[in-house]
Amino acid sequence: MSGKELEKYIEVQRSIIKKYRKPIWHNFVGAVQEYKLINENDRIAVCISGGKDSVLMACCLRQLQIHSEVPFELVYIVMDPGYAAENRALIEHNAEILNLDINIYESDIFEVTERAGGSPCYLCARMRRGFLYSKAKEMGCNKIALGHHFNDVIETVLMSMMYSSEIKTMLPKLHSTNFEGMELIRPLYKVKEKDIIAWAQYNGLKFLQCACKMTAKNADIELMSKRKEIKQLISDIKKQNPQADDNIFRSLHNVNMATLPGWRDCDTGELHSFLEKY
Repeated sequence: MSGKELEKYIEVQRSIIKKYRKPIWHNFVGAVQEYKLINENDRIAVCISGGKDSVLMACCLRQLQIHSEVPFELVYIVMDPGYAAENRALIEHNAEILNLDINIYESDIFEVTERAGGSPCYLCARMRRGFLYSKAKEMGCNKIALGHHFNDVIETVLMSMMYSSEIKTMLPKLHSTNFEGMELIRPLYKVKEKDIIAWAQYNGLKFLQCACKMTAKNADIELMSKRKEIKQLISDIKKQNPQADDNIFRSLHNVNMATLPGWRDCDTGELHSFLEKY
């Protein structure tokens, strides 16, 4: 690492705990502590997609590893699902200037999803998850860390309500059902996307957006994205109620089961009605 690169690396790391201490660092540490995401002697596979979220997560976890009294290991993994050469080069460039010792593994996920048809984003996400679990376990890790953030959480619950007729969202951590002994954690669970964007812009960092080949061929896939639609809906609601996003997030931690007409048992999947205790 050259002197200029070292200076950049130090500047970026310092910005997390100085300039963005309250919106990023405090919320990151708060999620790790509140949800008990990291335990002593964990070996965590930090999954880097090349986007702003996963790279910030990697930087935060490394900072925590330095200062934490709880010893844990980090392994930085990048799964290349078939990126264009320039996208892969950008990931490698950012890893170099941020001093992230990444392990890159190749797969044919983009090719498979393109052949399969249907919903490419859903299939791609499922295949990526399985690949990451497999590689992490192969490397002796017991956890994988993904870069989902606050906005992903609240957008998911509204998408589920409006398009799947159920109330659910992503958890800050969960056990893998297909890879025994493995766990998934989301350290940026409380960090808002606007603060991640501000951090990236402040440091002059450029990250991958969606590097999917199908999106590049057909812009309508992105334009028709349900998540993008929900993101705009929340933005519109916040114009009238600036606390709307925070209230949605807090409501997920304050569910009044006594007022729900029906719910699904988390262990058996069995549906229940309020009439059972009426």
